Amino acid sequence: MFGTAFAPAKVNLFLHVGPPDGDGYHPIASLLAFADIGDRVSVAPAEAMSFRLSGPFGAGLEGEGRNLVLRAAEALIQAGRRPVAPVALILEKNLPIAAGLGGGSSDAGATLRLLRGAWGLDLSDDALQGLAAALGADGAACLWGAPVMAEGRGERLSPAPGLPDLPAVLVNPGVPAPTAAVYGAFDDLGRFGVVEAPPLPEAFESAEELAAWLSAQRNDLEAAAIRVAPPIGDVLEALSGEAETLLARMSGSGATCFALCTGDFEAEQLAERLQALRPDWWVRRCRLGGPWRSRDESPS
Repeated sequence: MFGTAFAPAKVNLFLHVGPPDGDGYHPIASLLAFADIGDRVSVAPAEAMSFRLSGPFGAGLEGEGRNLVLRAAEALIQAGRRPVAPVALILEKNLPIAAGLGGGSSDAGATLRLLRGAWGLDLSDDALQGLAAALGADGAACLWGAPVMAEGRGERLSPAPGLPDLPAVLVNPGVPAPTAAVYGAFDDLGRFGVVEAPPLPEAFESAEELAAWLSAQRNDLEAAAIRVAPPIGDVLEALSGEAETLLARMSGSGATCFALCTGDFEAEQLAERLQALRPDWWVRRCRLGGPWRSRDESPS
């Protein structure tokens, strides 16, 4: 029953957002990719259910009530409809909080995958996806950590086009951009665009081709996020001005931004230079795509 599951960072390559509906939800269209960096969820036998935080950003989640990892475990217990052995859950929080990287949803997805196997529950992938969707707007998309198109409220998923190897740099200025605050600012601005997904090819052959196509798309939350957290604008300006950057954009509701690069060498150069210039920023070189499965996670 010991095991670990990887919870990759989610990146919105584009994010189109419409006006709120009658229930206050905003329809979206977004192409999601996942990074080869992220959090990790571990499980071990225990005498009683327990939960512990670790990692560089673990302290930031203390005192926030029921973490999504615990909520995922509770949802799985209810869906399983039979007694399960108590376990100790450990969340290694390596991603910044309120960062637009889907960290909580990805943590929940890793927990669902891991505990289904640990407890030997007879739940289908579709049932697991339903549980993930109920835990948050990004839940269903983040369950498997594979590139996907998300529409509606984020629950309508369809296959993503084939993606090339995508060397990238993630940068967070160290300030939170709470989703509710960003959407509130977005509504105040009232700049609602066309939310329908653009026509997509079957595959993109190179990072350059994808970046050129993405340049005609947008993240509709950028202006609102910069209003909530102005340093996001500094990050976008810094990334856009570098020779290695094919495309710079904010992910999700911020505050993390990303730069697509032509190769690993260029991404490494960019990351090292930015980290030297701004040691107060969280800067990580990565690859975008997915799915990225932990070596010690058994396939579902």
